[in-house]
Amino acid sequence: MSYTLHPLKKQRLQRSELAVPGSNPTMIDKAADSDVDYIFLDLEDAVAPPEKVQARANIIQALNDIDWKAKGKTMSIRINGLDTHYMYRDVVEIVEQAGQHLDTILVPKVGVPGDLYTVETMVSQIEEAMGFTHQIGMEALIETALGMANVEAIAAAPGRLEAMHFGVADYAASNRARTVVIGGLNPDYPGDQWHFALSRMTVACRAYGLRAIDGPFGDFSDPDSFILAAKRGAALGIEGKWAIHPSQIELANQVFSPPEAEVTRARRIIEELRKAEAAGKGAASLDGKMIDAASERMANNVLTVADAIAAKG
Repeated sequence: MSYTLHPLKKQRLQRSELAVPGSNPTMIDKAADSDVDYIFLDLEDAVAPPEKVQARANIIQALNDIDWKAKGKTMSIRINGLDTHYMYRDVVEIVEQAGQHLDTILVPKVGVPGDLYTVETMVSQIEEAMGFTHQIGMEALIETALGMANVEAIAAAPGRLEAMHFGVADYAASNRARTVVIGGLNPDYPGDQWHFALSRMTVACRAYGLRAIDGPFGDFSDPDSFILAAKRGAALGIEGKWAIHPSQIELANQVFSPPEAEVTRARRIIEELRKAEAAGKGAASLDGKMIDAASERMANNVLTVADAIAAKG
């Protein structure tokens, strides 16, 4: 193990993340009563330019009026991009007027570490001025060729960054990739054309103590393909996925929740290794298979998620 270690910056249950347009108060109300872990109220792509100002007002009201913590929700907003004139008002108005109810800010189309620094500087000043007692976290949406080219540098930059999300739609557009559905597989490609990008982002996240989250799957009438996409991400180390429709919430929760048998085995691994340790051994066997310190680390990953689910429920 290297002497240089970056522990997880912030543990949050993020199996499912519902994208909710800030321009639609009815959808915001329904999201509050859903089974989703995480919600981002959107000011960017899901909101048309003429509705941006009203969407801000809707989000401020919703953050202040609804007891999101009591409903077991982690709350985020997706601000507009740094290349727009909407971004600074998104940050100033929402953080000043409702920042005490905000857990994180999702910054879209992050291309360089300085993009996050810009938003963090604004948020830090507002928090100090408003006397907030908690610190709002940052999450980066990696959805451009520039962002992916700099993903390790973005992950390594000091600051409030907690998680990275893979934005497959804009990533495809940025790379001029041919795709048939947002997040779907192109039959002309021999395999999964998103594998490299997801894997690279996940490795960057894990190297620097960040959560890794997969983005949208556009065809909400195809639950089977959503599940397969989520399972491919989970196999790489992704810990959650967006839901762009309420029907996808339960699918994401199922895929990213460890099965009961897996949790039971994880607890048995810990028990057998404690017995081996007491006997002066560094390894043990369980069901005819060797287990060691690496097995314990994998088991603890499972138990951390299981404990978080139990705490929520």
